Amino acid sequence: MEAKYSDDVMGRARVTDTPELEAYYKELEALGAGALWTVANDIEPWEPRASSVPMLWRYDDLRELVIKSSELVTPEQAGRRVVYLVNDKRRDVSAAVGWLYTGIQVTRPGESTSAHRHKASALRFIMEGDRGYTVVDGNKIMLEVNDFVITPNSTWHEHGVEEGGQTCIWQDGLDIPLVNALEANDYAVYDGKQPLVKPLNFSPMSFHGSGVIPADLVWDKPYSPLFKYSWKLVYPALLEAAKVNEVSPFDGILMRYSNPLTGGHVMQTMGAAMQLLPAGFKGKAHRHTGSFVYQCAKGNGYSIINGQRFDWKERDIFCVPSWAWHEHHNASETEDACLFNFNDLPVIEGLGLYQSREYTENNGHQ
Repeated sequence: MEAKYSDDVMGRARVTDTPELEAYYKELEALGAGALWTVANDIEPWEPRASSVPMLWRYDDLRELVIKSSELVTPEQAGRRVVYLVNDKRRDVSAAVGWLYTGIQVTRPGESTSAHRHKASALRFIMEGDRGYTVVDGNKIMLEVNDFVITPNSTWHEHGVEEGGQTCIWQDGLDIPLVNALEANDYAVYDGKQPLVKPLNFSPMSFHGSGVIPADLVWDKPYSPLFKYSWKLVYPALLEAAKVNEVSPFDGILMRYSNPLTGGHVMQTMGAAMQLLPAGFKGKAHRHTGSFVYQCAKGNGYSIINGQRFDWKERDIFCVPSWAWHEHHNASETEDACLFNFNDLPVIEGLGLYQSREYTENNGHQ
């Protein structure tokens, strides 16, 4: 049954303050208590309410400053040399949107970070460079542009660029604000050098999306055993899917990065996806719960978020807050565009909080 929203219905707080009530409230406050009806209309909204606002971070504006950080501090001095992106309404928790954090990290040839771990889950989307690598629980993996990499919570991990490579820049995504809100975060540095326990690129070469997995595999972790999802495999998969699947009027061809053993999300608290917007695609508007951080991996276009237009091109990053009306458009009539995103859907879905709605006015467009 469709809910009806009105401020003039039973079940909503409509108490007029009086001197006697105000004195009562002060008595409760002195005891660390309060009257629910004074806050109920704020903490129980008719519909989901986001505290974040839509934002766009242009790579052309940020890149020079990201590179400059590599001239000012070393990875060891900084711990992690990252320029983080913060939402205007979430500065108090250093979040890009909702309870998600993101930043842009730079590493020069020959540089590396100390191995460390934390309860916050992390992911990377490679933006530029050559011969970069990550080591996750002793698995060393080489990185290429537009690869998607996970470093699940509590895994030892480190990053670097080999000598003879090119400066690497990638986007970091973490659930730091969420884990901090739950008062469950921690951080530890590995004592010494993390030993390699598997051959180079063992994870992506063992679980590469072909539909087969090692027959003797024993895996009891709650996250994907595939630590890197290669663009050279993902993009062709999008093109193949577009040949045999109906294009969604909202998302084009949307494919989720998944755990190859379960088909579920790659990690417990953060999911990720890549979508292809065919040439000339004009997406219709919809909204849903869940916070999203996007990066343009290919092409150019624009998104309309809560009635505001944001033009993007390759490497630009933007966010869509929970329950915000949004639609994506490919600006080219001849070339496709691709948008990477990471999100908090594993949490939203796992707690039964997902809901969505289609925009029905103006032919589906804001």
